[in-house]
Amino acid sequence: MGGSHKVIDEAIVAILDDRIQTIKSKRGTVMLVGPISLPVNLDGETVKFQWYCWMPCRDLVHSEGGCKEKERTEYLIEQLSESNLAEKQQSSVLVYGDFANNPDAYIRMHSICHTGDIFGSKRCDCGFQLHQSMRMIVSHGTGALFYLANHEGRGIGLFSKAMAYILQEKGYDTVEANLELGFKDDARSYEETIVVLSHLRSKPVTLITNNPKKLAALKASGMNVDDRVPLWGDISEFNRKYLETKVNRSGHFAEELTIP
Repeated sequence: MGGSHKVIDEAIVAILDDRIQTIKSKRGTVMLVGPISLPVNLDGETVKFQWYCWMPCRDLVHSEGGCKEKERTEYLIEQLSESNLAEKQQSSVLVYGDFANNPDAYIRMHSICHTGDIFGSKRCDCGFQLHQSMRMIVSHGTGALFYLANHEGRGIGLFSKAMAYILQEKGYDTVEANLELGFKDDARSYEETIVVLSHLRSKPVTLITNNPKKLAALKASGMNVDDRVPLWGDISEFNRKYLETKVNRSGHFAEELTIP
């Protein structure tokens, strides 16, 4: 602290420099690190993905004027220990196959769900969607799963989601609970994700989603969207109302949704 910084080893800079990319967009600069080999256990088999992580430059301590182009990697390393990134959230993407060049690729823009993705909660279908979309991408041969860390509870955050769950236990649906707490039904933005997607791939994509807002965001950005494939499943007594609300209140596509 106090303006002094550790002298950075040139060998460390050399190792990291070609794996760090700077992406310019209308809303600012995004730092992308990767690719990093990530072997993943998928249904008992090891599948090799390439992993990237990104963050906007504004998350760095001294980035008010934007990230420094000169000595970019040194600057980034200098800021890491002071920026408390563990207290923020960074998004990432799992890439499978030749994502940049294959003429046909699947993508999934998956909003983080602490309870569903990690704990396997049956109150939603998020955990199922996460793992099923990975299976679909691998089976297709190439694609990318974007894991969006600032999207918890449709953008309201984990603590607020916990309070919304309490309201849901008293009969409020997902939309009503968010609105009663002073939030929008859906506060998520896909702008930064699309910036990273466009950097990694210029060819058309097929979107894995039931959500028309994700499809509209991609098309509005000018990204070439070839098609959309639905992702319904893991329907039970615990998430029936939640899924019905997605269709009836949030406008999700329902062509393959059948709720017993």
